[in-house]
Amino acid sequence: MDKLTSMNVFVRVAKAGSFAGAAKDLDISRAMATKHIMQLESELNTRLFNRTTRSLSLTEAGEEYLERCQQVLLDVQEMESAVTKLQTEPRGVLKICAPPVIGATHIAPGLTEYLKNYPDLSVEMVLKGGQVDLIDEGVDIAIYLGQLNDTSLVARKLASSSLVVCASPDYLKAHGTPQDPEDLDDHSCLINWAIPPRNKWRFKGILGDRTITVTGRMQANMADPIRNAAVNGLGLIMLPRYIVGRDIELGRLQVIMEQYAISPLAIYAVYPHRKYLSAKVRSFLDFIQGWLPHRIGMDPP
Repeated sequence: MDKLTSMNVFVRVAKAGSFAGAAKDLDISRAMATKHIMQLESELNTRLFNRTTRSLSLTEAGEEYLERCQQVLLDVQEMESAVTKLQTEPRGVLKICAPPVIGATHIAPGLTEYLKNYPDLSVEMVLKGGQVDLIDEGVDIAIYLGQLNDTSLVARKLASSSLVVCASPDYLKAHGTPQDPEDLDDHSCLINWAIPPRNKWRFKGILGDRTITVTGRMQANMADPIRNAAVNGLGLIMLPRYIVGRDIELGRLQVIMEQYAISPLAIYAVYPHRKYLSAKVRSFLDFIQGWLPHRIGMDPP
């Protein structure tokens, strides 16, 4: 028999003062109530009740056991209530991992707005590039960019951002403006390792898909160094609009080869499990999916 159930029957019998009264409260038979008590007494090797044909009273051991049982049952009830609240109300700590640029410029502002609605929730945010072991690192949600190679991951597409090739006006004035993908062979192409494939830029045109292997004077595992280098005239970059949109608006960068289509960069939220999502994970996913596409340089999924 289940120990907690037997303990609950014991408490009910003690409070009711009879097996019949407890059985009625619990909607079980008198025989079943008696069986639970006998099982407990057998396991404890002690008598919990003094029984006569006319009365039922606790033994000294029974009185002490009653006090302990009530505390155990209360602890279980409080534990279940706390776990249920985690499933129904955003609370506790939400740990999020994101690439540095999108994390700082887009996810963090979203978190600020989100937290205003949930005073019982706090956030740990880790900004890092590359793959994340969600389980080992205790991450609730990770933001991934581009194609997902791990099919075991549970993912929700949040938004997309168009990729553009651009350079500073000074660079284009000094080195000329490429008109076709093949022209890139004669230019310094600054490479962002975070967007695979590492040294290849892909274009779609009238003549079909074209993949160009590019080289340049600078490579980095995140966007900001090469964006800054491009603004300062060191070469061409292919980056998503959410990173370079402001530079384009201010004239620091100029988009080129717009006649060629480039597949947009997909932005995903990845999490360990699909079933039994906690309220904090479920509510943030819903929030950020509605909020992110309206940011500068972002498009709906």
